[in-house]
Amino acid sequence: MIVILNFLYYLSNKNPHDSSPVHEKASHGFRSMGIWGINFRPQKLVCVGRNYAAHAQELGNSVPDEPVLFIKPGSALSNRLLATDRIGIRFEGEIALLIRGVRPVAVALDLTLQDLQNSLKEKGLPWERSKAFRESALLGPFVALPDGMEHLSLELFINEELRQKGGVTDMLFPPDRLIKEIDREFGLEDNDVILTGTPAGAAGFKAGDRFDGRILYKGGVIASASWVAE
Repeated sequence: MIVILNFLYYLSNKNPHDSSPVHEKASHGFRSMGIWGINFRPQKLVCVGRNYAAHAQELGNSVPDEPVLFIKPGSALSNRLLATDRIGIRFEGEIALLIRGVRPVAVALDLTLQDLQNSLKEKGLPWERSKAFRESALLGPFVALPDGMEHLSLELFINEELRQKGGVTDMLFPPDRLIKEIDREFGLEDNDVILTGTPAGAAGFKAGDRFDGRILYKGGVIASASWVAE
């Protein structure tokens, strides 16, 4: 009875023109994305670790012989790039693939709590806490590909300095293989996102740093996104 009365009170005081979800607070400012006039919210982001040999080597990791996969929940998405209250936070620029139609692409930032990740790995523990925390993933606008994915590449600038650069030709496991293996292991649904891995150059950052990322197709920019760290 108390639950019903509370719900009726909520309805009587809710703005009829407010279409925001009840649990908006949990979204941390990220509501939905849009492409082709369709709004959606990704339910999961499947991430690929060590997909660029140079990045694996710069972190002192072995180069894998099969994809290293982990998942960020949809609640990890944010519109804000936060640095001020994070210890040992590291940026990783990536090419994001949307599971919908002709595989739209976008610039993505995958954030890692590196000190925590190292500590968890040393203890032999799962390291989701260092990768799947709230506001650990940012996505730029998705755009449709003109053709196949083999001509895609990424450039990430921080404070106008090129810090990361890489593309499909540098990946150990190309997108077509990743899609098949991820679908077989986890299952892929419309609006899921694949983060295809980060090139060499991942590092720490601080509040005030400006990030400008862009996706190139045959050398021409087809998608871009910018953030300023808070």
